[in-house]
Amino acid sequence: ILIDHLGKDYGPVMALRGLCLEVPRGQLFCFLGPNGAGKTTTLKILTGLLKPSRGAASINGLDVQKDGLKARQITGYIPDMPFLYDRLTTTEFCEFTADLYSVPMAEGRKETCRLFELFGLDTYRSTLIKDLSHGLRQRLIYCATLLHHPEVLFIDEPLIGLDPYTIRLIKNLLVQSCRQGMTIFLTTHILALAEDIADRIGIISNGDLIALGTLEELRNRYGGDSLEDTFLNLTSTEKGA
Repeated sequence: ILIDHLGKDYGPVMALRGLCLEVPRGQLFCFLGPNGAGKTTTLKILTGLLKPSRGAASINGLDVQKDGLKARQITGYIPDMPFLYDRLTTTEFCEFTADLYSVPMAEGRKETCRLFELFGLDTYRSTLIKDLSHGLRQRLIYCATLLHHPEVLFIDEPLIGLDPYTIRLIKNLLVQSCRQGMTIFLTTHILALAEDIADRIGIISNGDLIALGTLEELRNRYGGDSLEDTFLNLTSTEKGA
């Protein structure tokens, strides 16, 4: 992921102020910041949902604006409030998603079976999405997003509404996926999650990247016995963090 002087304005408000950042292949990158700092705006630009006011961004050399369709074919995106089709069954939703990414039918069914077993959705194959609990819906969105084996995965708040078992499953899955070459860019307010799994951490405030490095580098540079201490040291003037 290459972000080059990315800017985004909402009227007079500058949500991003010339963001520059590079995330290499196979890295698990956690993007942290107070509410309104620019995290979700960055994700939406990288996934093609927003157009930047200035600057550029690319994924595996594909410009997210000029080559948006090709870029989206190799990425996955899990927003903080994912949309699901309530009148489809879980299996139908995954078949629909696989078709969107041109996954061959046999391969899509095989991968759906594997992911349903991994996420404990086997007994819900014929269940309508509207009848799933929030936690099961969250598991389903992970299954659907991983079906086409994305090279780059974007996640906005990955653990919302998940039980402790699924949280451990997701954490292990994300780390393992990166070790196998996937690049993951996620935002979270759960600082303990970033401490546990991040290869590198970026902290954004008021649209500016104010810190970047490994957990150890950030502690040494900005102080604090934990990431929470470091984060608060850097963003203590922000409200709503």
